[in-house]
Amino acid sequence: MTGQGTGSETATGTGIRLHAPAPGWALTADVVVVGSGVAGLTAALRCEAAGLRTVVVTKARLDDGSTRWAQGGIAAALGEGDTPEQHLDDTLVAGAGLCDEEAVRILVTEGPDAVRRLIATGAHFDESSEGGLELTREGGHHRRRIAHAGGDATGAEISRALVEAVRARGLRTVENALVLDLLTDADGRTAGVTLHVMGEGQHDGVGAVHAPAVVLATGGMGQVYSATTNPSVSTGDGVALALRAGAEVSDLEFVQFHPTVLFLGPDAEGQQPLVSEAVRGEGAHLVDADGVRFMVGQHELAELAPRDIVAKGITRRMQEQDAEHMFLDARHFGAAMWEQRFPTILASCRTHGIDPVTEPVPVAPAAHYASGGVRTDARGRTTVPGLYACGEVACTGVHGANRLASNSLLEGLVYAERIAADIAARHAEDGLHARVPEPVPHPETPAHPLLAPETRLAIQRIMTTGAGVLRSAESLATAADQLQRLHSDARDALDENGKTSEPGVDTWEATNLMCVARVLVAAARLREETRGCHWREDHADRDDEDWRRHIVVRLNPDRTLAVRTTDTADFPPTSRQPQAAPGSRPPSRPQEQ
Repeated sequence: MTGQGTGSETATGTGIRLHAPAPGWALTADVVVVGSGVAGLTAALRCEAAGLRTVVVTKARLDDGSTRWAQGGIAAALGEGDTPEQHLDDTLVAGAGLCDEEAVRILVTEGPDAVRRLIATGAHFDESSEGGLELTREGGHHRRRIAHAGGDATGAEISRALVEAVRARGLRTVENALVLDLLTDADGRTAGVTLHVMGEGQHDGVGAVHAPAVVLATGGMGQVYSATTNPSVSTGDGVALALRAGAEVSDLEFVQFHPTVLFLGPDAEGQQPLVSEAVRGEGAHLVDADGVRFMVGQHELAELAPRDIVAKGITRRMQEQDAEHMFLDARHFGAAMWEQRFPTILASCRTHGIDPVTEPVPVAPAAHYASGGVRTDARGRTTVPGLYACGEVACTGVHGANRLASNSLLEGLVYAERIAADIAARHAEDGLHARVPEPVPHPETPAHPLLAPETRLAIQRIMTTGAGVLRSAESLATAADQLQRLHSDARDALDENGKTSEPGVDTWEATNLMCVARVLVAAARLREETRGCHWREDHADRDDEDWRRHIVVRLNPDRTLAVRTTDTADFPPTSRQPQAAPGSRPPSRPQEQ
């Protein structure tokens, strides 16, 4: 159903919203899913199967999200002799003491059947000569439990199968649409989203989807760094929207840097080619320029240690030798294995003038995955009623301080299914189909000032220098000051003359990146220890007594950040806004946002 906007459709929980035109059109649904990766499309298909009117909103085309770039595979206890308990143990070790054990147990016990349902949906995984799934190993796994497709094209195959299923079921989709802000009703419950369609499709310009349930599956925020494996659309839009809506986010300091990204030069920026961990799983070696396997002796699994350990090992060796990269040597695979098992990586390397069959591949760490995100419970519910999150945008407690390789696709599957079940149960109990949410009017407070498009590059360079693989109090303080200056320039311009940068995709994305960058830096400054993929040079040790807990951040109506810690490694319920427990570390001073 379409209609004309009234200009009263962008209220959020903090009263902060992006500066944007009033919606000029609207749709009505039972649930709107934002994102079209494995998490979003799985949630949408399950919601539609439960009889819910479902709309999928995605920033580019249906198959353009991060899922399609996943090479290695999907982890689950599917092999002979493997068990969910062993998968749980590996996940807890990789998470460095910050996993929510119950969340992990849900993942590993429900995971195998979720993969089987994905296969039933139409995804074709590589099979062994005996006809069963062909499984491989990746870092942190003690068993071969990674199912893959097309050799190293697992994400592309999963995306293909889910997109075909969505189209076959006739789900309503809005492509090329950037989500802006959450809509809420007079009781503070979710009432839909505003979005901007980028000049293609049935709608154009700013519009709205009215729905009592919103599922954020917007992926990551890798574009906050100069070099990343993430596509250009990964600008933290879901996390920024959730913050403006009053939701809590957690553990943004834990950004996983993939150890082996194809090194294209010191000035390379944007999305970089990934060299899957599965290459090491099949026996490739990390070596320095002299051919020395420097990971041997650093960890019992050597090159197959958890990603944070390998990334640190590479970075240390680079520092010791004043080198810009290390090498991944898989010449012993031979041409046939490269062409059959890793055709995508082989083609990517050759495109850049490197032949892995005859020479080692230059590699260096790059931003890859956000282990933190919008805080949820075991059903994907956030602290805002009716707002759900799953996939990389969410923080379920599964990944802790460092995601175990190939757990991301599985988490998207398992928690998307749980979200759909919860929405369907609410629909049956409350009769959501009959309730058309009524968004509250515009708040009186001014819209969030927008940053100029060129600010994006400045943010990326600040974050890469100050909050990258290596961090310290000094580097993080410098990053915070530089981000504050960028933000203050936009705020002061708005205060003085009411003007802001022109609304548009570039300015909205830059503003979202600034939002998540500031939260990430605030959390990284507060966590004075080294844990998982958070590496503080000035606090080199892990500190379980003070820091085996989560950092939770909310955005206040005055644009300061409310930063607190949980009392334990377990998350408190999402149905209330708990205060810091007695004995927990005090929150840092609120920061202007």
